[in-house]
Amino acid sequence: MSTQVPIGPPGVMGGFSLLDHYGRHVDDLTYRGSYVLMFFGFTHCKVICPRNLAKLSKVLDRLESFAERVCALYVTVDPARDTPEIMRAYLEKQSYTRFTGLTGAPKNIRDVLSSFRVYSRRRDDEDGGYQMPHSAFTYLFDPRGRFVEHWPAAMEADEIYLRLTRLLED
Repeated sequence: MSTQVPIGPPGVMGGFSLLDHYGRHVDDLTYRGSYVLMFFGFTHCKVICPRNLAKLSKVLDRLESFAERVCALYVTVDPARDTPEIMRAYLEKQSYTRFTGLTGAPKNIRDVLSSFRVYSRRRDDEDGGYQMPHSAFTYLFDPRGRFVEHWPAAMEADEIYLRLTRLLED
């Protein structure tokens, strides 16, 4: 089991224990040795998540060989719908293949959201469905699992590319 250690701004913790989109148990230690990008969202999101996943995918493509040093994680805020199979199908269908989807039991997801200070709340639609409004930050961790920085979904791809390139060139 991983241990939670402070890795970012006050109140942001990085330990987690979830399932990847192949149903395998993973935790924060699984990704040590690589830079880690983490974005939180859900597969039924209509705008913010697809836009951000596409942007981050393009940034990773631009990194070329440097991208091998980066693991991109897409953590669901909607474990009721986002099973490992749903996450895998979504990421493959939408061509977000650089991302690994992470999901888990509702309590595990709540714990991860809380430790990363991610806001998310179910909002019922008039048609009987629901959405999951959530905060839209991408977190970056170094190969030792330490917080490096985070940025909002509104940050431009060129700026993200420059920030990652500076780190990866060192």
